[in-house]
Amino acid sequence: MTSVFKRLLPLAAGLACALSLAVTAVSAQTLDAVRERGFLVCGSSNPLAGFAQQDANGRWSGFDVDLCRALAAAVFGNPDLIEFRAFRGEARFAPLQTGAVDVLMRNGAWTAGRDLRYGARYVTPSFFDGQGFLVPQSLSVVSAYELNNVSVCVVDTSDAVEALDDFFFSNQTSYTDVVYEDIADLIVAYRAGMCDVISASGRQLQAIRRELTDPSQHRILPERISKETLGPVVPGGDDQWFEIVRWTIFALITAEEVGVTSLNIDSLTAARSADVRRLLGVEGDFGTSLGLRASFMTDAIRAVGNYGELYDRHFGPQTGAAMLRGQNALWSNGGLLYAPPIR
Repeated sequence: MTSVFKRLLPLAAGLACALSLAVTAVSAQTLDAVRERGFLVCGSSNPLAGFAQQDANGRWSGFDVDLCRALAAAVFGNPDLIEFRAFRGEARFAPLQTGAVDVLMRNGAWTAGRDLRYGARYVTPSFFDGQGFLVPQSLSVVSAYELNNVSVCVVDTSDAVEALDDFFFSNQTSYTDVVYEDIADLIVAYRAGMCDVISASGRQLQAIRRELTDPSQHRILPERISKETLGPVVPGGDDQWFEIVRWTIFALITAEEVGVTSLNIDSLTAARSADVRRLLGVEGDFGTSLGLRASFMTDAIRAVGNYGELYDRHFGPQTGAAMLRGQNALWSNGGLLYAPPIR
């Protein structure tokens, strides 16, 4: 029996290997499916001002949408070959599992549970966030550490309430929580004077501030009292598609690092800098191994600009409710934004 078992082991191992390769071959087809369809289907977890919103004609715009346009440009050379969908809720993995979307540009915040349980993969951070504070200018504070004896509107979740408790306890200051069931209740209560301060994620505070009559009379304080990492999510099991999405995001970050913009990109093809030449596909060919053109990063940058341009477009002063880059500044400027070298 033992000798028979030993003879069967190599056969079983070979069969397992073959099955594994078959699964990989079957699952690694996102790029082919996107090309055959002729456009990218891209989504986010919910509409949110600055990130994804529709105008009166149904056209989508925002930070998430432009990341999708960059990916479409990387794949097709045309940023307009996308269909954008927003799925209400914090975490929507079923659309990925069923093939209803090719990528979610903003899903629930990156956690171990979401990364490991749902057959999906977080690609790389594209936006760093956390729980913060929105205050009226009349409160005359510029830092969360100045808050004391204030009432704070907050959504009634254990994480949000515990973060408040921990912050005010560690700061040895006092507050009163005013809890509500839904994020939409916070702005209503704040407008009515039911609380002095709103506490929610920075992205939610930014959307709330835009809805106020005069956003300039309200300030999002710079501190974050929790950490949330947001970024593209793709179906599990397709390494090629994972890398395509990842290096499209990295290209936008690298472009800001080396000074390549949507305005000067065409004048830099003769640049002497090796970093710039590799980014633009003039030196080396990093697209072929991904099944793309050598110019895929150039096409993405030309379509939407570098990360800084993208951020300024949707969260800059011209929006009337500017949001400081903070953690989303480049690593060289004190932020967390970082991309591996292209070499």
